Amino acid sequence: MLNETYEIVIRGTLSPALLAAFPGFDVKEVEQGFTHLVGTVPDQARLHGLLDTVASLNIELVSVNPLSPDVSSADREPSTRREDT
Repeated sequence: MLNETYEIVIRGTLSPALLAAFPGFDVKEVEQGFTHLVGTVPDQARLHGLLDTVASLNIELVSVNPLSPDVSSADREPSTRREDT
């Protein structure tokens, strides 16, 4: 994996202080009680670090989705499937 774009879906809304824990990620959408963060992840170590951050901040993770470059978020149905972590 090299500079792959991911969508991290969490339950709830993040405060500006919590958003600061995810540098390089943008809030793409907040709807129906879910926040969608999208950003580039350079390698597996960074992805695992992000998931550790989610866990350490006690944020409820809903899903982690790799985004292919040819699919925009407007073309995708938002995922609400819960992934076991």
